[in-house]
Amino acid sequence: MIPSTKKWTNFQNKLVTITNDVFQLLVYNCRVNTLDFTNIKAVAFDIDGTIYRTWKFNIRMPVYFFSHGIFFLKYGLVRNIMHKSEATDEFVKVQAQHMAKKLHCSPEEAEKRLDKVIYKGLEKKFVHIKPCKGVVDLIKRLKENGYKIAVLSDFPPEQKGDIWGIRDLCDVVLGSEEAGALKPASTPFLKLADKLALPPEEILYVGNNFKYDIVGAKNVGMKAAWLVLPSLFKGGKKAKFADFTFSHYCQLEEAIFKDREHKTDTSSES
Repeated sequence: MIPSTKKWTNFQNKLVTITNDVFQLLVYNCRVNTLDFTNIKAVAFDIDGTIYRTWKFNIRMPVYFFSHGIFFLKYGLVRNIMHKSEATDEFVKVQAQHMAKKLHCSPEEAEKRLDKVIYKGLEKKFVHIKPCKGVVDLIKRLKENGYKIAVLSDFPPEQKGDIWGIRDLCDVVLGSEEAGALKPASTPFLKLADKLALPPEEILYVGNNFKYDIVGAKNVGMKAAWLVLPSLFKGGKKAKFADFTFSHYCQLEEAIFKDREHKTDTSSES
């Protein structure tokens, strides 16, 4: 049965309305974002999955992963242990000790293999990966407007070279391993705040991993902006826990500078 023209038109109108509502939620996220950006003095970024999208890395990994499959599986188990461990000044050695037990070798041998397969071995995978659209321009604009810039990553930042041109713009570049504990432990976030010489509540941390980035930052009093895939964002409970949820950097840029311009206009009027 073919629907009448009037019914078909009504259906199309309803579909357009629903599509527009979903678009507004995904693009502007106004229902879950309540952060006052005017109190922010520094913006810090995670790297993996935040400066660049994880899928861009994953598509370059199959051959390398399968050639070191068992090693990666055991490394994943060890990282889970390290994520739950207390902070230590001997992070590299402690990780190597755990890895040695999994590989049935000496800690020294485990440390060498970690360096070869994970740290140095993965460096070349990042050479041809492009950063998220708009992130570099946002960081440049933040810097030009007086914000302090930082990166905090669970992997050594130097693994990504100049971090797509961002390193020279940063006031602080910190690896969680260097800090002695992986996210979401408070240690790397507090050390980041200390190096920025700012209280945590004046720092906005931007990350893609809810469990490690958002929860970790919020637990020490930082503000948190959660980068999600547009196709996965549903505006649920987790999104509400973050101070700001976005799927494209143009949204974060608009929110930051809209608040800043409003504050400037208010100050001028007074």
